[in-house]
Amino acid sequence: MTSTSPHHNSLAPQHFPVVIVGAGPAGLTLGNILRAASVDCLVLETESRAFIEQRPRAGVLEEWAVRGLEQRGLAENLLARGQVHHECEFRFAGERHRFEYASLTGQHHFIYPQQFLVTDLVREYADVRGGAIRFGVRDVELHDLDSERPSVSYTDPGSGLRQVVRADVVAGCDGARGVSRAALPPGYARISRYDYGIGWLALLAEAPPSNDCVVFGMHPRGFAGHMARSPEVTRYYLECPPGDDPENWSQDRVWAELQERLGAAGAPRLTEGRLIEKRVLDMHSYVVEPMSYGRLFLAGDAAHLTAPIAAKGMNLALHDAFLLGDALVTFLTKGDSTGLDGYSRTSLARVWDYQEFSQWLSEVYHGVSSGDPHRAGTTQARLRRLFASPAAARAFAESYLGRA
Repeated sequence: MTSTSPHHNSLAPQHFPVVIVGAGPAGLTLGNILRAASVDCLVLETESRAFIEQRPRAGVLEEWAVRGLEQRGLAENLLARGQVHHECEFRFAGERHRFEYASLTGQHHFIYPQQFLVTDLVREYADVRGGAIRFGVRDVELHDLDSERPSVSYTDPGSGLRQVVRADVVAGCDGARGVSRAALPPGYARISRYDYGIGWLALLAEAPPSNDCVVFGMHPRGFAGHMARSPEVTRYYLECPPGDDPENWSQDRVWAELQERLGAAGAPRLTEGRLIEKRVLDMHSYVVEPMSYGRLFLAGDAAHLTAPIAAKGMNLALHDAFLLGDALVTFLTKGDSTGLDGYSRTSLARVWDYQEFSQWLSEVYHGVSSGDPHRAGTTQARLRRLFASPAAARAFAESYLGRA
């Protein structure tokens, strides 16, 4: 929600050069960049610290994103504990096909669950770099965004009183359902949306990974995916109707479908275990253009949502944070707004590149199960080309790993 002035029953306003709404990967990375440059900022988060440090989400990081974190002193645990993956595996027509993308590009993926990264980032921001953060805030509102004196108000969870914080810049990093995107004036931004018309049943299993790399299963019954998260926990996906009820999927049904859809000649049976998460994701994407309004700058899912088809979301959030953090430091310490002026344009170039690849990859994943013989046939042709054409393989690998 946005308004022209804060709530009347509020305390005297504080001031921070930057107020960051949202303590996810984008907001916390941004806060760390600012604190490293001795720029004061305040992070506001509606959830508790314990909640954000335990919430399972993404887990695949592209090498350029990890190197960006490393350059900013934010990757020590990631580099020590993260898994390094050099290849993936496609299973279709009953066969296994290994795809060695590192040998084609010299780059690799890191597997590091998002909650681990968030834990690292919030500890570095709050406990090491002395950044201000408020957890459990309610009723956040943004004010006067089109002026040089924007502000943010919220209800303090302890006192129940309204607090007002004045800022030079507000960073909206509060995701798809947060207040930042909703604060854009009607008709100001173009919000383009793409619905894939499919659902994925997202699962976490208390079971060790059944393969040493990510596995994509293209099967007439639907897509299935296997992604390691830790030595004890594995992420699985099952294609399902959009809007399906997770309760329709018993543990027995889930494992029967996973065994069938990920089965292939020479592949061992999956190691089964207790399901600790089960939710349906309706596959869709959106992009907000521009990603800024006045002194409000959007980052991460507040600005663009990429369906998890290509595991790009957390990487895009970090890309935004790198760009915006560097631009804000330059603006606030040197008065140079060049980076801020170009922030939206620069970020959107990568956003649209990743959106296009996600749509292409969706057809590869779901064409076989579409019920359309023509789509199934062209999907099989695409898959065969990956393993027959070095040029096609390299092009896929570069998109899969992301641009440096």
